[in-house]
Amino acid sequence: MATGTEAMDNQCEDGRVETNGCKVALDIHYLHNNDAKNKIASMKKLSLIIIFSIAATTLSAQKTAIPHLEKKGSTTQLIVQGKPFLILGGELHNSSTSGAAYMRPIWEQMKKKNLNTVIAAVYWELVEPQEGRFDFALVDSMINGARKHDLHLVILWFGSWKNGYSMYVPGWVKNNTERFPRVKNKKGEPFVVLSALGEASMKADAKAFKAVMQHIRQVDEKYQTVITAQIENEVGLFYEPRDYNEAAIMAYDQGVPADLVNYLVANKGKLQPELDSVWKANGNKTSGSWEEVFGKSVLNKEDATALSYLPEELFTVYHYARYIGQVAAAGKEAYPIPMYVNAWIKQHGFSWPSRYPSGGPVPHTLDVWRQAAPAIDFIAPDIYVSIPEARYTIEQYHRPGNPVFIPEFKPGAASASLAFWAYGQQDAISFSPFGIDESSPEEDPITKSYAALSQVQQLILQHQGKGTMAGIYVDTTDKSQSFELNGYSVKVNLSQPLFAPAGGAVAGLSSSDKRVMSAGGIVFATGADEFIVVGKDFSATFTPIKADTQKTKIDIEYMDEGSFVNGKWITIRRLNGDEGTGGGDYGFGFNKGFSGMFRFQPSATGNYNIVKFKLYKY
Repeated sequence: MATGTEAMDNQCEDGRVETNGCKVALDIHYLHNNDAKNKIASMKKLSLIIIFSIAATTLSAQKTAIPHLEKKGSTTQLIVQGKPFLILGGELHNSSTSGAAYMRPIWEQMKKKNLNTVIAAVYWELVEPQEGRFDFALVDSMINGARKHDLHLVILWFGSWKNGYSMYVPGWVKNNTERFPRVKNKKGEPFVVLSALGEASMKADAKAFKAVMQHIRQVDEKYQTVITAQIENEVGLFYEPRDYNEAAIMAYDQGVPADLVNYLVANKGKLQPELDSVWKANGNKTSGSWEEVFGKSVLNKEDATALSYLPEELFTVYHYARYIGQVAAAGKEAYPIPMYVNAWIKQHGFSWPSRYPSGGPVPHTLDVWRQAAPAIDFIAPDIYVSIPEARYTIEQYHRPGNPVFIPEFKPGAASASLAFWAYGQQDAISFSPFGIDESSPEEDPITKSYAALSQVQQLILQHQGKGTMAGIYVDTTDKSQSFELNGYSVKVNLSQPLFAPAGGAVAGLSSSDKRVMSAGGIVFATGADEFIVVGKDFSATFTPIKADTQKTKIDIEYMDEGSFVNGKWITIRRLNGDEGTGGGDYGFGFNKGFSGMFRFQPSATGNYNIVKFKLYKY
């Protein structure tokens, strides 16, 4: 963006001043008029035009601030086109964007799935097939395809590493192992992995990524189709906890670098609890070998929470972070949008470094990433585990200064339900099932989840960081969830086939015998005793935390089903009688009046509903 001074310096040959693309025609022939008064008037006119042009440029710059992160209360939000933005995402298969023609029919399918953002790969090998010669045709096709369908993009830079391996580097990198050294194991055998200590590799990667970001800024800054960038993909080493090539052995033997120690000292007491604990247990040393500072290297395959091979892992993280941090910094010199790294997570069965990629951004290494890669804004998990472990993982990544951003999640009905919990309970910036282009909109359960979430996304953004909403996920394993909200203790239960006791069928109590496997939703507190709930297939009870001695019982004042259209609430119908939950319990004794009850009505289409209701005491 040109500054005012730059705009004045950029004068056109035909006498026009160009101000950031806004061309102001200045007829200056009259400046040569001998009439002094005309000269003075003309100069004043010229000055005013320039001043107004500069002011217009400044206002334009303010209106079109590039995508960035902003702190809001206890959370962090992504800002796009000057407004908070919630990514309803999906990640394409790895090879999808390698062909423009292949992608043409897919963009429309993404829109039909109610996505607002597609996460897609940009490949170093195709961007720079010959060193120093760049081809951005595929980048342009991605941007144009997304923009045409009113979608945003998160680009995945498949540069030096993808899933730990260097499979996407150009041929001129693959074939020059002397210039671009490889990782070696203890036996001295090379891997198909660039060494994170390879300076030439880092500089080549950084140069290519910077060129990509420069091009994106040139063609897209005005539109902000591209809103975030992931640097590399699931980096780290399999089979060995650290690199054993010559440079790596020498670096490890030199001990913990001074810059990392200085960071530990400066942040003592504020470090991640895992790192703080091991550093303290070893005497908070400010120099020494990796084992002297962080403890002896051990392997514990039985305890998934154990910090196995920690000295080797931290050494490896440090060098991956330095490398990737410099790639990200080069990209940000060109276009400083938010940038992150993603992880193959630590999990059951993959619980020690080298079983999961050693050197990747797992939560207990967050401080090393912050120190060695300040250009990286946050670390993010790729999740393909059971729902209980997935929820634990998300909670582990949700740390102060590290917002929840999920670039990959195992697709399916359970994940389509869990998206609500991620946004509502963990203030997630992004949720994104992987392989989003694999299924049709009609058969993908995320389509209906995103249809509902797109209606309440502004509500989610308004309530983030305030403690005024709660995300819900229940399933056949964990059938209930409890939390406190807006002065009430809330208990949510997974809907089950509901029949009147003793076999009696009663209108409003009988329901379909369809078995529900999982349910998701969000509860928003919108005022005193007022709530909006989005979801399906669950019921909830609302019990006052503090009892009213004068009015000991509670019931529904009103309950409306509706939708949000352009952010405005539109009531579709008033729910009462058989479709409401007010009144008594028809003599069956399940409602004594001490809690307000809520349940979603069955939907023939399986769509999510949005309900607004208010409780009252009597």
